[in-house]
Amino acid sequence: MTAPVLRRLTAGLLSFLLVGALAACSQRANEWTDGEYVIAAGGSTGVYYDYGSHLAEELSGSLDIAMSADETAGSVDNLLRVSSGEAVIGFAQGDAAADAVAGTGAFDDPLPVRALARLYDEYVQIVVRGDSEIDDIGDLAGRTISLGAENSGVTVIAGRVLDAAGVDIATIRNPQLDLSESIDAMGRGEIDGFFWVGGLPTPGVAELADTSSVRLLAIEQEWVNEVNDRYSHAYRPAEVPAGTYGLVASAPTMAVPNYLVTASATPDAVARDMLAGLFEARLRLAAEVPTAALLDRRSAIFTAPVPLHPGAIDYYRDFRG
Repeated sequence: MTAPVLRRLTAGLLSFLLVGALAACSQRANEWTDGEYVIAAGGSTGVYYDYGSHLAEELSGSLDIAMSADETAGSVDNLLRVSSGEAVIGFAQGDAAADAVAGTGAFDDPLPVRALARLYDEYVQIVVRGDSEIDDIGDLAGRTISLGAENSGVTVIAGRVLDAAGVDIATIRNPQLDLSESIDAMGRGEIDGFFWVGGLPTPGVAELADTSSVRLLAIEQEWVNEVNDRYSHAYRPAEVPAGTYGLVASAPTMAVPNYLVTASATPDAVARDMLAGLFEARLRLAAEVPTAALLDRRSAIFTAPVPLHPGAIDYYRDFRG
C-alpha cells in the first residue's frame, strides 16, 4: 500500500470516528435549532440563578446547543418569559405557577405554560438584623421592609403572609428590591428587613450571615393554614433548621414547591431532551447547588394543579417502562 493511499485511508477513518464521537456527545432531537436558548432564572444571589446557570452549562454540553441563564425578577417574570417564548424553561414557585395557568393573582389571563418537574421546596424567609427590635411579623407595621421585586413570586407570598398575620400591607414602606438589592440595602441600614423565598441555604443570605448577625421571623402554622384557606393549598408548615445562617434555633416558616416550567408549545421531544439532561446531570449539579440533590423522579411528577407537559409525561412513562 502506497503512502498517499494510507494517508487517505487514515484521514477517512479519523473523520468517521470524529463524526461518531460528536453524534454520541450530542444525542438531541431534530426539533432543536441552532439558535440561542435561555433559562429564566432569578436574581444573581439566589438559588434559581445558581441552579439555572449550572443547568444551562450542562444542557449546552450534553445537547450541543447554546443555552444561558438570564437574571430575572423571579417567578412571575419567569412565567411571563416562558409563556412568550423568550425563555425555553424557567423556575417558578408552585403558587405563582398555579395562578398563571388559572389566570388569577398577578395574571390577567391564563398563560400557556406546563410543568416539566417538581424540583424542590422553597422556604419563606423574613430576614432582619440580629440586633433588631423587630421580634415578630406584627412589628413590621410602620417599618421599611422589602417585599420582593416587582413581578416576583416573593411579592405574592409576602402579601399573603402579611394578610394572614393581620398586618396591613399599606403600613409597610416597601422599596420593592430584589434579593441582591435587599442585602445591600440592609448592609447600609436603609431597610429594616426583607422577605425572600428560596431554597436552603440561599447563597446571598448565607453571605450576609457570614458578615453580620441575622434572624428569621417566625411564620406560625395558623398563618400557613390561613394562607391555604384564603388563596391556595400550595403551602405547608416547615422549619428552617438551626445552624442555617448561624441560627441558634430552628425557625418555623412555610414552604412552597418549586417547578421547572416550559411553554405548552415546546415540542415534546425538546421537553424530553431537557428532562433527560436534567436528571443525567443531577449529581454534578448537586455538587454545586445543594438543592439539586432533592430532585427525584418519584416526586417530580407531582405538579398539580399545573399540568405536566406531554413531553414530560412521555419521559416519565418511558423511564418507568
